[in-house]
Amino acid sequence: MLDILAITTPIFAIIGLGYLARAGRLIGHEAIQGIGTFVMYFALPALVIRALTQNPLKEVFDPRYLLAYGAGSLAVFALGLALTLGLERKSLATAAIQTLGMSASNSGFIGYPVTAMVLGPPAAMFLALNMLIENLLIIPLALILAELGQQAGNGLRETLRQTGLRLARNPVLIGLVIGILLAATGGPLPAPLAKVIDMLAGAAGPAALFVIGGSLYGLKPRGMVRDMGQIAVGKLILHPLAVLGVFLLLPDVDPLLITAALLFACAPMISVYPLFGQRFGLGDVSAAALMVSTLASFLTISLTLWLIRHGGLFVTP
Repeated sequence: MLDILAITTPIFAIIGLGYLARAGRLIGHEAIQGIGTFVMYFALPALVIRALTQNPLKEVFDPRYLLAYGAGSLAVFALGLALTLGLERKSLATAAIQTLGMSASNSGFIGYPVTAMVLGPPAAMFLALNMLIENLLIIPLALILAELGQQAGNGLRETLRQTGLRLARNPVLIGLVIGILLAATGGPLPAPLAKVIDMLAGAAGPAALFVIGGSLYGLKPRGMVRDMGQIAVGKLILHPLAVLGVFLLLPDVDPLLITAALLFACAPMISVYPLFGQRFGLGDVSAAALMVSTLASFLTISLTLWLIRHGGLFVTP
């Protein structure tokens, strides 16, 4: 168990440092937002570009991983919609946002640092694949349903157009496009540019974890135990189980893929989840769910690492 804690403790120690920095007023909310902007607009895109350009393109885009992880995420999304719409009789907008919290991992800020500690450099390749699934499938699907549920009068066509425009400005997706284009040309990057990308990519993990900790400061559950608990259980338990289930249905799957998929799926929901929730009147619930899921993920990620290792799926490159 000590070897598991050796992986998870540094990750959550940096999250704790971010929280303490805010609690001790060493750094303000605006500064945390600034670091988050740096991670989102510079470090994570550089990380994706480095992953795509350091390996042959055919080795990065594994269709089995995309299929299994995407199908598992969609299964949880469908289950969440059925639960909130059918059993709890909530609105489509509420159901879509709550389901988003269950099925979209914080791959960049928590999933990648944890997986990198376990698997090393291959974690960046899986980050690129997860970013495709989350930014082109799960998040757009949730936002389209939420917009339609609010009946803003825009209609499906306008909703799709606005969602597409937002995605086109997503810095991680821009990094994916740049990385794919560079990898497709096959030529090496100029040494100074490669060094800049490498330095930015190296800052992604610790800076992202620090931002998560600083962002958790001040969040309060405020008595929303049922909805908050439902989202957290869906994200930390159902999502990993669904992803694992799909992978086990596929023949001859590389254990490396299973290990990476499980670690990414065990991460709590995306860090901007409260912003999406606030837009649709669920700011408090989504913020509370993010706080609880992030704290609880220390236990679930540690348990998952223990089960993977003793289940014979653990892979060290």
